[in-house]
Amino acid sequence: MEEIMGRLAVLGTFFAVDCGPVPEARGFRPVAELYGPGLDALVDRVGARLGTGPDRIAASTAQFGIAARLWSLALGPAVLAGTVPDLGPERVWWRQPAGGSLEFALPDPRPVPGRPAEVLDRVVSENLGLLDAEVRARYGVSPKVLRGNASSSVAAALTQLGSRFPDAPHSPAELGTALLTDGPFAGTGTFVHEPGLGSAYVRNSCCLYYRAPGGGPCGDCVLRTRRAARA
Repeated sequence: MEEIMGRLAVLGTFFAVDCGPVPEARGFRPVAELYGPGLDALVDRVGARLGTGPDRIAASTAQFGIAARLWSLALGPAVLAGTVPDLGPERVWWRQPAGGSLEFALPDPRPVPGRPAEVLDRVVSENLGLLDAEVRARYGVSPKVLRGNASSSVAAALTQLGSRFPDAPHSPAELGTALLTDGPFAGTGTFVHEPGLGSAYVRNSCCLYYRAPGGGPCGDCVLRTRRAARA
């Protein structure tokens, strides 16, 4: 499992994970802290970077970042090896380096029994269920926005995996269908075909980033497609 996780690091921050021992000695903390009091400090930091303060925009952005990392770490091994790592809240660790993005650690990566399409949502949702409840209670971000953030994370991760590993033994497209079309995220977005660009995923919600100073609709945002249709 560690070898597989190492191969994914070439895809960047969201797929990179530290698999070394004793993460607490290197500044890591259990990720469950982000699903409680530690969430406020993260939202404060994100709000300062965005120029919004600790509001709904910052909270949605923070949740989006965590969802993207968790889904990337789950989907990468599923595509490369047909296995999904155990990402239980007690097994994943995190740290916030000065001036950088969140870093995740998985000290003892081990697979979860079962077919990827059947266990992926369960593995990640154990975390996101706790996180989303806190984000809703503390910052009033709607369930639709949070669920859309997760579906967007799935689509983005699978797109990267398909581009970097076109000959992977397990099809990103099939996992996309299982998760986004037929599975837990059915109805959160649609696949559209753009001439010369191929298929793209467009979510049916907005992450709120367009409201940040200097922000705008993301590439898969429902607002972008609506504005294009009116043009």
